[in-house]
Amino acid sequence: MKAKTAGPAVAMTAVSMVLTLAVVVMWLGTAMPWPVALVVGLGIDGGWLATLAYERRLAAQGDHSHAVTAVGWCFGLLAAGVLVAHALTAGESTGAWLAVAWLPVAAKAMWLVHGMWERTALTPAALGAIRGIQQEARDEAAVARARLRADAATEETRLTAVTAAGARVARVQAKTAATLAGAWSTLETARQGEDTGRALTCVTSSVTLGVTPDVTPRWELPVWGPVEQVSALALESAPALTDAQLDALVDTIRHSQTPALSYREMAVRFRAAGHSASEVRLRAAWKRVA
Repeated sequence: MKAKTAGPAVAMTAVSMVLTLAVVVMWLGTAMPWPVALVVGLGIDGGWLATLAYERRLAAQGDHSHAVTAVGWCFGLLAAGVLVAHALTAGESTGAWLAVAWLPVAAKAMWLVHGMWERTALTPAALGAIRGIQQEARDEAAVARARLRADAATEETRLTAVTAAGARVARVQAKTAATLAGAWSTLETARQGEDTGRALTCVTSSVTLGVTPDVTPRWELPVWGPVEQVSALALESAPALTDAQLDALVDTIRHSQTPALSYREMAVRFRAAGHSASEVRLRAAWKRVA
């Protein structure tokens, strides 16, 4: 990189010095002996070269002198002025000389750029460390992006699965609700029918005959709904009834209303009163009483 910035500056400086010397010799050679003109041209180029060398020495030491820089620019502008003055008096070749009159100023500008590069240049080790840090940052950014994409894909998959499961549950619940609604509707229609009880009584007349002599058997379908459970503690604490006590209770409950209660109604009232007896004993007592 140093050769890339210093090479053009050196080349433009050499060309500028050669052009300045040639112009001074041609321009002043007609007015004075050419050795004198040669000395003038070498003086301009030598002063420019000396200030440039001193300026480069200070730059190598990490120092800078505004006076030396100003003198160097004065020599560069003097050389450019000589070229411009010669171009204006050259007659037909004015354009050609003006085309190269900017080379001294350009050479000074190239040395300025080279000095700025030297002041900001880094060692290969520092450049390698910077490249390593940049590469590490790029790697971390790439890993973070990949992790975010993976997390987003996982979350999307999870949400899709949860949504699908929720949809299946909703469909099953809707189907179950429709089935239950149909069953309730069918049961309610059958229970509210006028001929339901009569039809069931006719079918089961042989079973119910003589159970309640003075009461026409009446059948009803069960009604689904909330029920009240008898406390287990109350059942356990109730004393066991003898057959005579059980028969008396069943007869009392059966004839508590007119007409006499059916077995089903009697059993409900028996248990609601807090009495405890197995279904087998209760039905046997009903048969004895009835």
